[in-house]
Amino acid sequence: MLTRRVFLRGSAIAMAGMGQAPMWLARAAAAEGRRRKTLVAIFMRGAADGLNIVVPFGDPRYREVRPTLGLQPPQPRDENQNNGPFGPVIDLDGKFGLHSGLRPFKELWDKKQLAIVEAAGSPDPSRSHFDAQDYMESGTPGKTGNGWLNRALGDPAQDASPLRAVALSNRVPRTLRGEHEAVALGNVQDFNISDQERLAILRNMYSLTPDATMRRTGKDAFEAMKMLQSMAKDQPPNEGGRPPFSPGAAGPVQNNRPSYNAGGQLGRNLQELARLIKSDAGVEAAFAEVDGWDHHQNENNQLPNLLNQFSNAIAAFSQDLGDRMEDVVIVTMSEFGRTVEENGTGGTDHGHGSLMMVLGGTVEGGKIYGEWPGLEKEQLFEGRDLAVTTDFRTVLSELVLGHLGRNDLSSVFPGFKPSPLLGLLRS
Repeated sequence: MLTRRVFLRGSAIAMAGMGQAPMWLARAAAAEGRRRKTLVAIFMRGAADGLNIVVPFGDPRYREVRPTLGLQPPQPRDENQNNGPFGPVIDLDGKFGLHSGLRPFKELWDKKQLAIVEAAGSPDPSRSHFDAQDYMESGTPGKTGNGWLNRALGDPAQDASPLRAVALSNRVPRTLRGEHEAVALGNVQDFNISDQERLAILRNMYSLTPDATMRRTGKDAFEAMKMLQSMAKDQPPNEGGRPPFSPGAAGPVQNNRPSYNAGGQLGRNLQELARLIKSDAGVEAAFAEVDGWDHHQNENNQLPNLLNQFSNAIAAFSQDLGDRMEDVVIVTMSEFGRTVEENGTGGTDHGHGSLMMVLGGTVEGGKIYGEWPGLEKEQLFEGRDLAVTTDFRTVLSELVLGHLGRNDLSSVFPGFKPSPLLGLLRS
């Protein structure tokens, strides 16, 4: 497949051999060599109902245990009719299908850029949001101060960017905390970076503190602010006249194509991340989160719109980056799934197994991965929940190894040996 990277490198080599390579082509080809791989983790906080997100309509017990919440199996779609986010399941492989709120994902599936890992999750049997999120963000059992994505970064190169690790939120989450510095872009934007006098006072305060960690954190934060300020000067305003890298930025809606505007807060966050990546800001790891998945009641009234925003945000990000998605992999996760049986209030309660999604230009997509355990009573975890057959660390290990190029997984997931790998990435 002819991509921007292949074109630039091939053209530069060929034309240089003839002594004719123009300066712009040489600079562009050199910039390609400096591009870094980026791993984006998106946390679906609240325990997402994997059974109604990617629906196992081929399992005969699915509709039995969910007489009200069970979604309709795929049906022939009238192209002249807009089924919207409330239509039947979108068939993927004759056994599993996307919730209709995930319609923007169907194109990514067809392009083989979306892989789905069924019955994935944590071995931790806890149904406590706090404990389960802590395990999944740290990547280790017990109380651990740092996160798996921070450890996955490894030691920085000499030319590492101050925006090497970014949280698209107002705080650095557990996933990105640790030895390597990470910047919460929401916090960076709280500073008025145009007020040079105030900035100088703050920089001086941080530089004089006896706390070495605080000095280093302050230095990295100010370097990140300078970098954002520099990039903002070089880019035109967003829709509505807002400056780039501002929380209110949003992209235009385009004829039923995936849209940042339709993606809610996640859409706005991913648009800013796309700007950083396209600006070659050196982002290697990024984290975003989406709340609102704890549907104890009225799930069918809440899930469609949430999934519509979720899929629009991610699909618009992929569309925006174009062939830059060769350098980007997105992985989604939630702390646990929901009960297999619906409850009496039109919802589901805290469960166990769920799913993970992996998206990107190098993903071996268009496939369902993982072993499906089945929904019969004797196949369920503790007689009530979807069993976990793929440890979430197996998925993350493969991405850290194959995408970020970290060979020492023992330091990223201590005590865990992923076996076997799933083959989520093209070699």
